[in-house]
Amino acid sequence: MISRRLLIVAAAALLLVTPIGVHAADSTGPVATVQAFYDTLLQAMKGGPQLGFSGRRDLLAPAVRRAFDLPTMTRITIGPQWTGLSADEQQKLIHAFSDYSIATYANRFDDYSGEKFDVGPKATPSANGDVIVHSKLMQSDGQPVELDYLMRQTGGDWKIVDVYLSGTISQLAAQRSEFTSVMRKGGAAALIQSLRNKAAQLAS
Repeated sequence: MISRRLLIVAAAALLLVTPIGVHAADSTGPVATVQAFYDTLLQAMKGGPQLGFSGRRDLLAPAVRRAFDLPTMTRITIGPQWTGLSADEQQKLIHAFSDYSIATYANRFDDYSGEKFDVGPKATPSANGDVIVHSKLMQSDGQPVELDYLMRQTGGDWKIVDVYLSGTISQLAAQRSEFTSVMRKGGAAALIQSLRNKAAQLAS
């Protein structure tokens, strides 16, 4: 029989080992991806006017590219028309969409008034192996804004593929109607130019 002392020792060892394993997994998991992005976003907000738009953009660009699967987001936003584009058009659209996304964060998060980001400790399973990370932007007046992130594992890393405002409003779905309309009227070149113009306007 297993002695009572051995059971106690084994239980104690499990208590010591389990948190270490969980922490190691969390350090590269979906929650950690969102938290790391928020850390940089908060840094940009606190830098605010001192950094200026270009300083915030330069700070945020690597963080956005690490946290977001920008190629997948571009493809999803374009929709079925994506498959009819040339490889060169696809790459130019990814580049323009990425620059526009980075400029949007640099423009909108331009100062700090005591806001906080709270990230839920556990991701919620979604379809096809994706997960959702729940978070809240706590505004300076104490009012929360719910921001949920649909995340997918790509090349061993968890990356954001969509953002949901208030848990229901998909960022990509909101953009798709506009993007596809531009594509129908002027093709990929028109959308690329539109995204470049939007990024330039955000910078001005």
